[in-house]
Amino acid sequence: MERMVRWEYALLVRRRTAEGQGWGISFTWYGPDGSRRDVTQFGDTAIAHLNRAGADGWELVSAEEDVNNLQGTTEIHRYHLKRPLD
Repeated sequence: MERMVRWEYALLVRRRTAEGQGWGISFTWYGPDGSRRDVTQFGDTAIAHLNRAGADGWELVSAEEDVNNLQGTTEIHRYHLKRPLD
């Protein structure tokens, strides 16, 4: 019988928010164990963060974007990732 692959999942969230006359960007990592960690210091682009996650075995499953057009003050990108459990 073939062994079934088991997966674990994580979420990378990029937030762009209005800060005075400019914009602030932050990145938060939600781990498979339920932890939440600010990873902004590891890069200033989503590509930098996705490449870092990919080096740790994570694969991008989907991405979605929410823009608060009513206020125009918030933009959120969510990157859903998975990797096989050993």
